[in-house]
Amino acid sequence: MNADQDDRERAARDPYGEERIEVDEGQLRTVSPGAWLSRVSDRLGSSIDRLVWNR
Repeated sequence: MNADQDDRERAARDPYGEERIEVDEGQLRTVSPGAWLSRVSDRLGSSIDRLVWNR
């Protein structure tokens, strides 16, 4: 955000106008690196717990 522009100038330069890009939450989880790494970490942690605690 630039301090040298007021709200009207920023609104005039909005490339999307009233349109917004919306992504389904399921699709976002599929392609998001953070979500992907979180699932891998959870699976790895669960596997290690089963190995260590013989469950």
